[in-house]
Amino acid sequence: MPPAGTRLALLAGASLVLSASPAYADTLKEALLGAYQTNPTLQAARANQRAVDENVPINQAAGLPSIFASAQETEYLKRSATSFISPERAFNATVELGVPIYQGGAVRNSVRAAKTRVSAGQADLRATESAIFSQTVAAYMDVILNEAITSLSAKNVDVLSVNLQATSDRFEIGDVTRTDVAQSQSRLALARSDLRSSRANLIEARERYIQLVGEAPGDLEPPPPLPGLPASSDEAVDIALESNPELLAAREQAEAAEYDIEVAGAGRLPTIEVFSSANYTDYLGTLTDGGAGPPPAQESTTAQAGIRATIPIFQGGLPAARERQAQARASAALEQEVGAERNVIAQVRAAWSSWQAAEEIIASTQLAVEAAELSLEGVRAENTVGNRTILDILNAEQELLRARVQLVTARRNAYVAGFSLLAAMGQAEARDLGLGEQGVLYDPQLNYDRVKGKIFDWSFDPDPVAQSTRTVDTTAQNGEIPEE
Repeated sequence: MPPAGTRLALLAGASLVLSASPAYADTLKEALLGAYQTNPTLQAARANQRAVDENVPINQAAGLPSIFASAQETEYLKRSATSFISPERAFNATVELGVPIYQGGAVRNSVRAAKTRVSAGQADLRATESAIFSQTVAAYMDVILNEAITSLSAKNVDVLSVNLQATSDRFEIGDVTRTDVAQSQSRLALARSDLRSSRANLIEARERYIQLVGEAPGDLEPPPPLPGLPASSDEAVDIALESNPELLAAREQAEAAEYDIEVAGAGRLPTIEVFSSANYTDYLGTLTDGGAGPPPAQESTTAQAGIRATIPIFQGGLPAARERQAQARASAALEQEVGAERNVIAQVRAAWSSWQAAEEIIASTQLAVEAAELSLEGVRAENTVGNRTILDILNAEQELLRARVQLVTARRNAYVAGFSLLAAMGQAEARDLGLGEQGVLYDPQLNYDRVKGKIFDWSFDPDPVAQSTRTVDTTAQNGEIPEE
């Protein structure tokens, strides 16, 4: 692990590309790839989308022919005294075929709605992927940030410990007062408290990283520059309105709700079905005619076919209620689309503002760090000639520490805000981040294409198993930063 100054320089000058990182270090690309392959939230979203895909064949089935067979054996325990022909038992088998011809457009529109919701679900899956990546980037940067702050805090404790020892030595020879020693002791105690807090924050950041990525962070490389950042807030909004997955999903859901109105309205229209059935009956040698004449036939076979039209006359207002309900839900979907658009615009503008503010803070705090370094050097020199007190030195050291912490925090905030801006624009997904180079891209369209035309009743998938990895075997993290 590099010392504090080196880590600050790495964080400040992040310019490496992900693919060119050394083998010993973890890169942001590797972290994103780990989340992409093993994160349970993302894996669950993919499984849910596969369930949404099945709504297409489910709704298509209502418009396809259906065949049913039934078999029944009956024992006549008590026969009628007035019946001359009374079997003791009978076996009956029936095969029925139904072919729907017209269902008022219900099947056609329900299939259209299901297909539209598949597109909406795929957009939602993109949004989930983007959200997981945003969280992973934040966790990655939080580990780097808290490692840097912990290094700074540890270095500050070392400096103040040396300062306390020097002040105590000077007190022994009467060069400073007891007050100077007490001030040094107080600052050292506060610095140790800050170090403990920074280590706790580092542990939290590392555990959050494990939660998202599935494994503990190693020596994290600085991230690469973010590509494709817009030149203005308006440009970012324009891109987001065309590409943001949450907005695209809301638009698809609104369109699907329009089809639902047509499905509900079909409940008042006639339906037409062609049907056919065949029946086989066997009395198993038990059918008699009372002893008069030859034995009757023990078997019989019948068949019939026809066309059936069902014309609704009165249903108690059910079709109208369903259509009004579908209209209300379509209205809600339209409002949700507007709400999603508002949310996207607010997200993009807020992310743009945060990114710009962080960039400006970086510039100003960089100057503050340089000035604080010069100030501390000058205060120490002036103290040697009696023009500055120990308290002045302590204050200068505290000001420099604060400026350095603000600088690394601003760099973290700028990167996270920039990535959040790309995510809100719909440009922070696996393809955008180069994960496709690893050949691991998950394409939800492949599963949809696989199942959309399946009509065989026994075509099912293997029993599911968890695809994400557990973290129960990972080592509990600590707040220490290993030395090289």
